Amino acid sequence: MAERGLAAHLGTHLRENGMLMALVAIVFFFTVVLRTTLDVDFLSAQNITNLFLQNSYVIIMALGMLLVIVAGHIDLSVGSVVGFTGAVAAVLIVELDWPVIAVIPACLVVGGLIGAAQGYWVAYWRIPSFIVTLAGMLIFRGSTLWLLGGQNIGPFPRSFQSLSTGFIPDILGTWDEAVLGLERMNGTAVVLVTVAAAIVVWLGWRSRSRDAAFGMLPEPMGLFALRNLVVAAALIFVGYKLAQFRGLPNVVVVLTLLTVIYAFFTVSTTTGRRIYALGGNEKAAKLSGIRTERLVFFCFVNMGVLAALAGMIVAARLNSSTPKAGSGFELDVIAAVFIGGASMSGGSGKIVGVVIGALIMGVMNNGMSILGIGIDYQQVIKGLVLLAAVIFDVYNKSK
Repeated sequence: MAERGLAAHLGTHLRENGMLMALVAIVFFFTVVLRTTLDVDFLSAQNITNLFLQNSYVIIMALGMLLVIVAGHIDLSVGSVVGFTGAVAAVLIVELDWPVIAVIPACLVVGGLIGAAQGYWVAYWRIPSFIVTLAGMLIFRGSTLWLLGGQNIGPFPRSFQSLSTGFIPDILGTWDEAVLGLERMNGTAVVLVTVAAAIVVWLGWRSRSRDAAFGMLPEPMGLFALRNLVVAAALIFVGYKLAQFRGLPNVVVVLTLLTVIYAFFTVSTTTGRRIYALGGNEKAAKLSGIRTERLVFFCFVNMGVLAALAGMIVAARLNSSTPKAGSGFELDVIAAVFIGGASMSGGSGKIVGVVIGALIMGVMNNGMSILGIGIDYQQVIKGLVLLAAVIFDVYNKSK
């Protein structure tokens, strides 16, 4: 089947291609500005590692928030759930001396129960999600203060801290100049990232071939090759940098696995496609036999579990649970989803776009902090970026 023209393809995929180009442009901007003004290497191994460690919670929760928004709802309580589940973990580990291996699943269950409680009212009682989760935000923020008694609880054992600050063991050994002709490298990180880059390219080619087999016009080969080259090169570059430092952080592995799982779920499973149908037209989905209430309920349970995972990662990184943990997180998560291409009206959005949107938020936070830009200006800039993304979405729909 003939390829569609470059202009036609870009016109119908402007948002997803634009976000990737925007991420590259933002990284390039901070790299040049920080080098020329402060003589700081924005793409240093340590800063790239910190970028992932500092923003892992945004990506994790954005994966769940995408499903909620695609289904036509919103969850404002995720920041409070992060703080509450972190407090539960602190009480169980520090005060009740539970083993870490039991605390992690227990906190995930707590997050799932919170999501189920909120999803029940939204799905089966038809109470607007904005109201239900706004109430949840207040309830669990207050519950966190009560559970902690207004005090920080910590520190945590090293096994729990490794959720956020741990690194994958270098089972292949450190490669030095005799092997690579370069500086010392973490061999495991090099191999894993190279394999990941190859898998990304293979999956892209497989998707392109499948589209052609089903009679869909494939994107121009030049654009396909360029995009995959950029993605693969970025992955290898990041892996190379991480290998120079301490290797692959545990959270990077968790993020990669979650991204692959959710990308597969949304594209290749019946339940995932039904969630998109629900967000596109709930009445039509219901008439076609889809149990929409169950899907909405599932989306909120899933969001609660991911918020609980993020809460433990945040607590592990801080090495204590604090009453203010998670404050404002919901804003960054929701912004990442919309910047990544999700529609306000539901029914559209991709996992890869959400990851790119979260990385845009993380890169902006990191770069502006290094430049010494005050938190007041940072909030204004992020608000303008979010507004621009929404306006772009509305403009595309009007066309």
